[in-house]
Amino acid sequence: MRIGLLGGSFDPPHNGHLLAAGDAIDALRLDCVMFIPAAVQPLKAGLHVSSPEHRLAMTRLLIDGEPGFEVNAMEIERGGLSYTVDTLSTLASQTQSSELFWLIGADGLQTFGKWRSPEKIVELATVVVMQRTGEWQDVSSLPGPPQLIETRRVDISSTEIRQRVREGKSIRGFVPEAVADYIASAGLYR
Repeated sequence: MRIGLLGGSFDPPHNGHLLAAGDAIDALRLDCVMFIPAAVQPLKAGLHVSSPEHRLAMTRLLIDGEPGFEVNAMEIERGGLSYTVDTLSTLASQTQSSELFWLIGADGLQTFGKWRSPEKIVELATVVVMQRTGEWQDVSSLPGPPQLIETRRVDISSTEIRQRVREGKSIRGFVPEAVADYIASAGLYR
């Protein structure tokens, strides 16, 4: 199997995540993309984020009914700081006959050198940099040759969604209706 892995805070997960994951399936001929919400991202430790349980529930709602997508709760179940190298080590041992592709965007690429054991990460999985159409990134900071794929340009960010909710603005079109309903019923980002 060819498995794409998309980690992150997913606070909240949004339609841009779905579109990028779909583009990765097509470009890399993946069998599936696994969304992996972090318990605590080490480079964001101390910042206020929604609880892991809320982010996991929203991520499940995001991909509900979407073929080729699944959610893996291993980082949340493990708890503590979520290091990509630990997640990949576990997945590599569980899926020995599979080829793993770690999907990152421009924001992940900018901080990759600060991640724990970046050299080990590129041994365990093919690092795939998802670049928006027309935005080419300098990938020289990666230890090893990354694969580059082009994704559709969708200007949606979790930060913007949280801000819109705080301001009482609609998030229609940013997230699926089920995620918007969850955010409203749980009183998130207010």
